[in-house]
Amino acid sequence: MQTHSTGHKGPRRAFLAAGALFATLPLAVLGQAQYPERPITLVVPFAPGGIADVTARAVAESMAKTLGQPVVVDNRPSAGSIVASQAVASAKPDGHTLLLMSNSNAVSVGLFKKLPYDTIKDLAPVSTLGFFDLGLFVPSVSRFASLRDLLRYAKDHPSELKIGTISVGTTQHLAAQLFQSVAGVEVLTVPYKASGAVVVALRSNEIDVALEIVGPMIPQVNSGAIRLLAVTGDQPNPALPSAPTAQQAGLPGYAVSSWNAIAAPAGTPAPVIERLNQAVQLALASPKLRSALEPLGVRLQGSTPAQAQALLAAEIKRWGVVIHTAKIAPQ
Repeated sequence: MQTHSTGHKGPRRAFLAAGALFATLPLAVLGQAQYPERPITLVVPFAPGGIADVTARAVAESMAKTLGQPVVVDNRPSAGSIVASQAVASAKPDGHTLLLMSNSNAVSVGLFKKLPYDTIKDLAPVSTLGFFDLGLFVPSVSRFASLRDLLRYAKDHPSELKIGTISVGTTQHLAAQLFQSVAGVEVLTVPYKASGAVVVALRSNEIDVALEIVGPMIPQVNSGAIRLLAVTGDQPNPALPSAPTAQQAGLPGYAVSSWNAIAAPAGTPAPVIERLNQAVQLALASPKLRSALEPLGVRLQGSTPAQAQALLAAEIKRWGVVIHTAKIAPQ
């Protein structure tokens, strides 16, 4: 009998030990093998058809192949990206509801008196996707051959240079405010309702220069209707690689880019964030994705979750200062 009992003690102890280990493992780790369990929703705070939406859809399609579940885009446009951001901030933190975050999220902190969520505490960035440089565009017949020419004129003629942008509080409009501050000039900023109206105003010489996202302006540049003096990013843009950056063209310290990132609700388990980050990096490394998006002016660039979080915090601080300096009253 003793021999029989001893023969079962080893396997039994091993089983009990395994059970004890299983019981102490975090639920996030146990569930990691099953993630994702169902289709993932990527909430996009912009209307269909724009560059941000096109980027989101291309990345979502590639991520779906890696994750083994569809990544469905849900467009919920609103001022300041508030509707989409609130939907994700209040969603279950299991990795099945994601946000296409952008610098609009950073700007909104300073632009609105109160948001229905805490941008830093309620959202967990996963990775950046890409950066969208702005450009300083002039009519083809403009007197300004370079950014240095434009800066010289602005300094000699205070408040005479007209810079056209889209609506007050947008990245483009705030970039114009920052332009004045960095260049030490005073200009007249003229806001329009949409990018199309800015182009019309530029081509009809209603404004001297337009500050706009590069992507939508590429056809106008390629047709010769307008010229690009400089891009505002900190490196050349893949769609117009011969254009200098503003810093190279005579305005040191001036670098502005809109950006997109993927974010999840705060509290999403770290292994899920890591799996999502890996899926994003694989998507951004895809030659097919790059060939589709880089001609639209998107500088694809991934990051770690910590780097994306740091970018968000830095942008909140930066644009908060610009909004305060420009005396734009919070809505």
